[in-house]
Amino acid sequence: MVSSHEDSPRAEYLRRLEARRVVEQHLERRHRTLGTCRLLVAVTAAILAYLAFGPGALSPLWLLLPVVLFVGLVVIHERVFQARNRARRASAFYESALARLENHWAGHGETGERFRDRLHPYSEDLDLFGTGSLFELLSTARTREGEQILADWLRAPASSDVIRARHAAIRELRSRLDLREDLAVFGEEVRATVHTDALAAWGEHAAALGGRPVRIAATVLSVAAVCSLIAWPVWGMRDLALAVVLINGFFFLRFHKRAEHIAAAASDAARDLGLLSEILARLEREQFTAPRLTELRSMLDIEGRPPSFRITRLRRLIAMLESREHVFVRLIDPVVLWTLQWALSVESWRKRSGPAIRRWLAAVGEMEALSALAGYAYEHPADPFPDLAETGPCFEGTALAHPLLPEDRAVRNDVAIGGELRLLVISGSNMSGKSTLLRTIGINTVLAQCGAPVRATRLRVSPLAVGASIRILDSLQEGTSRFYTEITRLKQIVDLTTASAPVLFLLDEFLQGTNSHDRRLGAEATVRGLVARGAIGLLTTHDLALAEIAEGLGPQAINCHFEDRLEDGKLLFDYRLRPGVVRRSNALQLMRSLGLDV
Repeated sequence: MVSSHEDSPRAEYLRRLEARRVVEQHLERRHRTLGTCRLLVAVTAAILAYLAFGPGALSPLWLLLPVVLFVGLVVIHERVFQARNRARRASAFYESALARLENHWAGHGETGERFRDRLHPYSEDLDLFGTGSLFELLSTARTREGEQILADWLRAPASSDVIRARHAAIRELRSRLDLREDLAVFGEEVRATVHTDALAAWGEHAAALGGRPVRIAATVLSVAAVCSLIAWPVWGMRDLALAVVLINGFFFLRFHKRAEHIAAAASDAARDLGLLSEILARLEREQFTAPRLTELRSMLDIEGRPPSFRITRLRRLIAMLESREHVFVRLIDPVVLWTLQWALSVESWRKRSGPAIRRWLAAVGEMEALSALAGYAYEHPADPFPDLAETGPCFEGTALAHPLLPEDRAVRNDVAIGGELRLLVISGSNMSGKSTLLRTIGINTVLAQCGAPVRATRLRVSPLAVGASIRILDSLQEGTSRFYTEITRLKQIVDLTTASAPVLFLLDEFLQGTNSHDRRLGAEATVRGLVARGAIGLLTTHDLALAEIAEGLGPQAINCHFEDRLEDGKLLFDYRLRPGVVRRSNALQLMRSLGLDV
């Protein structure tokens, strides 16, 4: 079902949450009723057993009825249990969605902590990962592959063609709420138990047995063993039968350990693939029109056969292979090579279908990443996709806001850099909004270049390599000062200018770790060098001496500022970007407002 465009996201989520909770409550009642029935049947069986084997008042055959009934109840109960858990996960999906809309999401989702990298040129500065991060806001992925792909998209810009393809995919997925729900619900168990790297490696692993010659030999020997064992009592061909048994016994000893190893690895792979099969089967049923979604759907098929067919066949092979644990099969295994035969069949499956597993995982992961961005687009219908400029550098944003701030608290500003203008020097007092503006520009650039909508009324952006120095700290463990850490980041940003895309640099409170004279000279030299290399960017400062940098660059740079005012002993900010240099500082006022004698 496609969600209605007439309903707001919140109304649609509330309607669906109520429906899922009704189903969950109904299944919970059935779950308890079936549990009670199982207990009653067990008690009844115990009474019948006493009557049958104690005083002998009943035939033991009466026990068959409660046993059969109990087994049937167990099967039904398991299905109800699974359905209830699925309804519970669906309810949790919509509860999380409502929490995002109501700004109660931070700390309750997947934070992407494992993707944090303080050496990355902008991820730490722009709060891409961690509690309350952009990743936590966006991610609804339930497989590790989906989380990995989404994280990769945030950490590296895509080409314009790829971004446009993602736009088309997101537009199509945005209204497919049923599909996005199913991907999240089916994937919950996958996230907890499937080892995707090991699964893909198993599929690509070279054959552990001798391939086609061994398979032919094993088939011939198995047939020969059956025929000779029949011929022995019929035609008295005892010597032939014994010879075949001895040869087969040699084969059994020669390959048994490797066959057992194959069986163990295949059982694990079949379990993981079984958990993935619901997601794969769900995607198989979907028809798409967006080119990238069509490509992802086609990645699932091998020679016209969908993954569900392939996985079902593997499960059958594993079932036959696991039957080797039966006592009778253990007795005949050295003669008919039962384990070896089915192990070779599994190897044949792996040779034909195994290499596609990584492709299946990649398709599922990218579909989840697109679904996450589609969910964000659905929940923020006023946020547009950016206009992609082919020539640059260019960043032109109208009514920009930070996506991690609640809409009622975010103050929007217009920022335009590009063409002749290459640098904005932003002055202002502490807490006036300078750092937030840099993060707003940076995080919207990340959203634009991963294919997502942006928090603005309009954004035109060219391909840009983002480099940020906003959250720079010293490191006690590594023995580095703040200043050394900052200049190391500056070197990293300068090195980015050798790449094909122009650099967008975001420098906050530049070179604070040194004296004012060196800061003035170092800042001007660094900024001039970046501009000369084709970069654009913003530099914030509360040191008015650095505001003179813009004057030295002529039309390539301008000064802007944020203002504050003191009313009734409280500092107030409007967070509006204005032209020119700020003419006052709030440092002494702030110290006095806290009672310091200055």
